[in-house]
Amino acid sequence: MAVPKRKTSKSRSGKRRSHLRLSSKNIIEDKKSGEYRLSHHLDLKTGMYKGRQVLDPKE
Repeated sequence: MAVPKRKTSKSRSGKRRSHLRLSSKNIIEDKKSGEYRLSHHLDLKTGMYKGRQVLDPKE
Protein backbone atom coordinates (compact mmCIF):
# COMPACT_ATOMS: atom_id res chain seq x y z
CA MET A 1 0.00 0.00 0.00
CA ALA A 2 1.34 3.45 -0.92
CA VAL A 3 1.98 5.68 2.08
CA PRO A 4 3.26 9.27 1.80
CA LYS A 5 6.79 9.71 3.11
CA ARG A 6 6.16 13.25 4.42
CA LYS A 7 3.17 15.26 5.61
CA THR A 8 1.46 17.36 2.94
CA SER A 9 1.75 20.99 4.01
CA LYS A 10 -1.21 23.36 4.23
CA SER A 11 0.12 25.49 1.38
CA ARG A 12 0.62 22.51 -0.93
CA SER A 13 -2.86 21.12 -0.27
CA GLY A 14 -4.26 24.65 -0.69
CA LYS A 15 -2.55 24.95 -4.08
CA ARG A 16 -4.09 21.66 -5.14
CA ARG A 17 -7.55 22.77 -4.02
CA SER A 18 -7.32 26.22 -5.62
CA HIS A 19 -9.58 25.14 -8.49
CA LEU A 20 -12.24 23.52 -6.28
CA ARG A 21 -14.62 26.44 -5.82
CA LEU A 22 -18.23 27.21 -6.55
CA SER A 23 -18.87 29.10 -9.74
CA SER A 24 -21.30 31.99 -9.70
CA LYS A 25 -24.57 31.70 -11.61
CA ASN A 26 -25.00 33.75 -14.75
CA ILE A 27 -28.05 35.79 -13.69
CA ILE A 28 -29.14 38.59 -16.03
CA GLU A 29 -31.93 41.14 -15.97
CA ASP A 30 -34.57 40.63 -18.65
CA LYS A 31 -34.76 43.56 -21.07
CA LYS A 32 -38.54 43.67 -21.41
CA SER A 33 -39.92 42.56 -18.05
CA GLY A 34 -37.03 43.63 -15.80
CA GLU A 35 -37.11 40.29 -13.97
CA TYR A 36 -33.93 38.40 -13.13
CA ARG A 37 -33.42 35.05 -14.84
CA LEU A 38 -30.66 32.66 -15.89
CA SER A 39 -29.20 33.33 -19.30
CA HIS A 40 -30.22 30.86 -22.04
CA HIS A 41 -33.41 30.12 -20.07
CA LEU A 42 -36.92 31.32 -20.77
CA ASP A 43 -38.68 33.87 -18.61
CA LEU A 44 -41.37 31.97 -16.70
CA LYS A 45 -43.35 35.11 -15.91
CA THR A 46 -43.82 36.17 -19.55
CA GLY A 47 -43.13 32.85 -21.32
CA MET A 48 -40.74 34.50 -23.78
CA TYR A 49 -37.46 33.06 -25.05
CA LYS A 50 -35.25 34.80 -27.64
CA GLY A 51 -38.08 37.21 -28.50
CA ARG A 52 -40.62 34.44 -29.19
CA GLN A 53 -43.65 33.38 -27.15
CA VAL A 54 -42.90 29.81 -26.04
CA LEU A 55 -45.27 29.28 -23.10
CA ASP A 56 -48.50 30.89 -21.97
CA PRO A 57 -47.67 33.61 -19.39
CA LYS A 58 -48.42 32.92 -15.74
CA GLU A 59 -51.32 34.78 -14.20
